[in-house]
Amino acid sequence: MAEYDLVVRGGAVATGFGTTRCDIGVRTGRIVALAEKLDSTGPSVSADGLLVLPGGVDSHCHIEEPSPSGVNEESFESGSRAAFAGGTTSVVCFVPQWKGGGVLERFADSSARAAKGMVDYAFHQIISDATEQVLEREIPELVARGVRSLKVFLTYEPLHLSDAEYLKVLVTARKHGCLVTVHCENYAAINWRTEALLAAGMTAPKYHAWSRPPVVEREATHRAIALAELVDQPIQVFHVSCAEAAEEIARAQTRGVKVWGETCPQYIALTADQMDQPMDKEGGFEGAKFMCSPAPRDTAEHARIWDMIRRGVLDVVSSDHCAFSFGGERGKGQNGRDASFRDIPNGIPGLAARLPILFSEGVSKGRITLDDFVRLTATNPARLMGLAPRKGSISIGADADLVLWDPKAKRTITNALMQHAIDYTPYEGMEVTGWPVMTIRRGEVVMRDGVVQAEPGTAQYLPRGPYDMIKPRGVLANGFDAAPVLG
Repeated sequence: MAEYDLVVRGGAVATGFGTTRCDIGVRTGRIVALAEKLDSTGPSVSADGLLVLPGGVDSHCHIEEPSPSGVNEESFESGSRAAFAGGTTSVVCFVPQWKGGGVLERFADSSARAAKGMVDYAFHQIISDATEQVLEREIPELVARGVRSLKVFLTYEPLHLSDAEYLKVLVTARKHGCLVTVHCENYAAINWRTEALLAAGMTAPKYHAWSRPPVVEREATHRAIALAELVDQPIQVFHVSCAEAAEEIARAQTRGVKVWGETCPQYIALTADQMDQPMDKEGGFEGAKFMCSPAPRDTAEHARIWDMIRRGVLDVVSSDHCAFSFGGERGKGQNGRDASFRDIPNGIPGLAARLPILFSEGVSKGRITLDDFVRLTATNPARLMGLAPRKGSISIGADADLVLWDPKAKRTITNALMQHAIDYTPYEGMEVTGWPVMTIRRGEVVMRDGVVQAEPGTAQYLPRGPYDMIKPRGVLANGFDAAPVLG
């Protein structure tokens, strides 16, 4: 009789490519057996009546991210609790770069912070200052340490890059085998609209959406893809909020361009109307709770985003967890509760809510299949980020990252259920069908019935080596490669 460290018994195992009722045998943190029935006298958990899913892979999280003015409120310890509470076992977070500075020191700092948490982690490297020192000297060292994605912003002061700087990052990424991930909104257009809105006295949170309508996202998405196609560098477009931007991705994919699209629960569950609460009434600042970028759209746009998900144009759903508390000096009101929309921090918490919202709005309501759900939340992000086959699948040799999921459980989302460090959730009061009842990370039960029981400091870093999915196609305009000529 084979012995296992843990056996998960009798669940409906959802692989993303079909569902099979079987037992899962775990040894030394890995899945070593899948069988109709496993004989073992060791520890076991019953998944009878439950789905068994791969642990969620959230490839877009801002956790304990330092800036020159402070550190993100969500620590890796509290973020880990939120992740496990929501069924996520791996995250990809961000190493910042500050204007005038390098990246290696920031990587060391972020690594030390992340190691104090419980959720397994990898990193994107933000590039906000595309200097020769960073691109030619520090990025190669960072790649050697397991970072395989570079993040660029086409908007935000002081993060945005010009087209010329973006081209330099694309060339560097191609040279070193990295993916480039892009925040696509037009910097100049947003500033122009914002100045006009403020001059007209339109300062309330609802005008955040007015400052960045879909056209500025669509234009920047088109430009980001076009320049990446010119360089022959694969990219992922982050947090797509509207069909106009998704259509740019779809057209490029039809041409064979290596571009992938990601969206988030806020673009299928929140609307711009929720920001429409006048600033001059008691509690009017409430609209700030729903401010993120790109801005939420309307319910008609939700339907179009679902269509893009079903078509596979948007094949990853992340949280873009970027959390600021509603109260306190470091939160949404850090510039005063009468601040204009321009001066209210962007970003919402969503790490624990991601899987329940997508399952409820998608699987439970018949918009997507269970297989779609598994691929969107685990398999696809793991593959695109170079974490597969270790993460994102239920297969022999993979990490035993599993979620026991009750597809019929009904919950009303509250902030307490989210278990993050933030004092609100924008999804407060939302009713969902489908809920995680147990989270297993590398064969260890880390959440049971909402109680997180992992020990701080048990996280593992997930270094990424080269992988075929993000290799350039070898297709260049006129067959001419400008990159090696210009360096």
